[in-house]
Amino acid sequence: MLLDLLLIAGGYVAGSMPWGLWIVRIFRGEDIRTKGSGNIGATNVWRTYGRRLGLTVGFLDVAKGFVPAFVATQLAGHGVGVLAGGAAMFGHFRPLFLGFRKGGKMMATAGGAFLGVAPIVGGLCACVWLAAFGMTRYASVASIVAALSLPLSSWLLGYPWPVIAFACVAAAGVVLLHRANIRRLLHGEEPRFARRTTTRPA
Repeated sequence: MLLDLLLIAGGYVAGSMPWGLWIVRIFRGEDIRTKGSGNIGATNVWRTYGRRLGLTVGFLDVAKGFVPAFVATQLAGHGVGVLAGGAAMFGHFRPLFLGFRKGGKMMATAGGAFLGVAPIVGGLCACVWLAAFGMTRYASVASIVAALSLPLSSWLLGYPWPVIAFACVAAAGVVLLHRANIRRLLHGEEPRFARRTTTRPA
């Protein structure tokens, strides 16, 4: 029981690490919360500072969901694994290191948590995100579609009920945190990532 509590608490602490804020502060000396959308997630970092910092933050946000979920699953089973992964997601949403103020929208951390608890589901989620983003160039659409794929793939692949329940809660949480994006999409105001074009010299 004590080990379970420590694993869950560790998940929250790991999830609370605001890598978007820290990485931008280290390499650019600025506060990402004052830039772009004000979000500390990888999407805002990418839009504001470019692919290199954006990918770095994205990797770290995935890792902080993956590590506690994977360790807890290996040591204590799927039940504790999903609780540790859920704690990491909540930590990203309301980080300890930001005084429990607004954090990120959880998608990268959720994907990492599923890679730790249910690797096939997490891998499929990543593929769905990449496909949706490639087709629409909207990170928000990709996140919503990928999140909604979690319950279906967990059920179809026969994972135990704690994983399926976690998938449903994670999907609902991600969609809820993207409600402002949904409103902007409906009004045609959501920013889209531009496709890279190459120009030949004259």
